[in-house]
Amino acid sequence: MVKGMYHYIAEAWKKPDKKILRERMIEWRKSQVIVKVDKPLRLDRARKLGYKDKKGFVIVRVRIKRGGHKRTRPNKGRRSKRMHTRKNLQMNYQWIAETRAQRKYKNLEVLNSYPIGKDGMNYFYEIILVDVNRPEIKNDKTINWITHSKNKKRALRGLTSSARKSRGLNKKSRELKVRPSSRAQSRKGR
Repeated sequence: MVKGMYHYIAEAWKKPDKKILRERMIEWRKSQVIVKVDKPLRLDRARKLGYKDKKGFVIVRVRIKRGGHKRTRPNKGRRSKRMHTRKNLQMNYQWIAETRAQRKYKNLEVLNSYPIGKDGMNYFYEIILVDVNRPEIKNDKTINWITHSKNKKRALRGLTSSARKSRGLNKKSRELKVRPSSRAQSRKGR
């Protein structure tokens, strides 16, 4: 069986060169939180998720802080239930990265994203964004679905793949399909 270029790129990413990746992450830490890049670092993953090397596609690298998300302690009399400073997030880090990219680039739509690395402090993701106003996107039959008005602000509305995973919508169970949200499900006591 003949294996193509993308297969070997995927195999190389399973065990990346630690020295090169560490040097890259040192550079990424020094750069800004959201950076527009020329080409995707993981080309095989980007192509699987719908990226094409044509006008209208933009790749953005996003840095997210790792660890617990603390909130400030209330300084007045409150119930002990609300006194904890640790905050358990409903959103996963990838979804947070997508929403931050969406807020920065308001004229673009988030198509998908994938992780490119993590160190002791940060997660790094590459986000694929699409310019829905370009004629190249409108005329492409494989991607023009994103130009419809029902797909506006996908990341903020929780419609991307990582957001659906975080919301628990990837499971195909009859019981889980009917529920409106995980919060509503927990309030029912199931």
